[in-house]
Amino acid sequence: MSNDQQRVAKLMAQRGMCSRREAERLIEVGAVLVDGQVVRTQGVKAAPDAEIRLSPHGSNRIQAHTSILLHKPMGIVSTQPEDGQTAAWQLLSSSSAHGRNDAQAVERVLAKPWTMAVCGRLDRDSRGLLILTQNGVLAKTLTGSRGVEKRYLVSVDRHVNQEHLQRLRGEWSLDGHQLLPMRVEQAGPRRLRFVLREGRKHQIRRVCAELELRVVDLLREAIGPWSLGSLPEGKWSVIDPQTVQRFIDEQHHGRGR
Repeated sequence: MSNDQQRVAKLMAQRGMCSRREAERLIEVGAVLVDGQVVRTQGVKAAPDAEIRLSPHGSNRIQAHTSILLHKPMGIVSTQPEDGQTAAWQLLSSSSAHGRNDAQAVERVLAKPWTMAVCGRLDRDSRGLLILTQNGVLAKTLTGSRGVEKRYLVSVDRHVNQEHLQRLRGEWSLDGHQLLPMRVEQAGPRRLRFVLREGRKHQIRRVCAELELRVVDLLREAIGPWSLGSLPEGKWSVIDPQTVQRFIDEQHHGRGR
């Protein structure tokens, strides 16, 4: 055996096939083939360039992972609600599903809505697009990547001028961390549109406050290729699983795997 060999579950996660934990579950049920041979042993290793495929059962299991778009209202917390607070997953019901959704996907969401992972939280005072998913790879790609763009429409309490724009487009540090450049455009006398490739805690509110601009409304319009579109506030819809896989493939190919 080559010293370069790695755990099959790790290779599967690196290739964007599934999360490492899900890979281990697939190996356990004999749904993973390495160079044409079924593997069932946890911790089994293979060469980095080994052919790794899923059995039909394994593929069906992965495709059953559901992801959704949710238009979060103000006052709702993304995760970990305290007493008296409402978590985003609590908005997921049959009556709040919007548009034409696959019936089986809706059933999977409603069976255990509290298990849906939030991909990029929004604070309680903000509103707009949340992505919730059962797909561990999508969750990791959206929350761990510094390349996925997120777009926000921000209203402030005073008129915006060119000096504000120039400073917002400049270099910033928060909590000792150098921020990636922010794309900022004026969207109205008191409105700004931000495009970020990372999300430090309260980043937009904090940089605006440094310029004595108080944020009075913050709406997340888009995450990667997904946008709010006409999704009403408080409603949710299922994401086409093919677009999820295409996005994951593009992100992993872009990193050179």
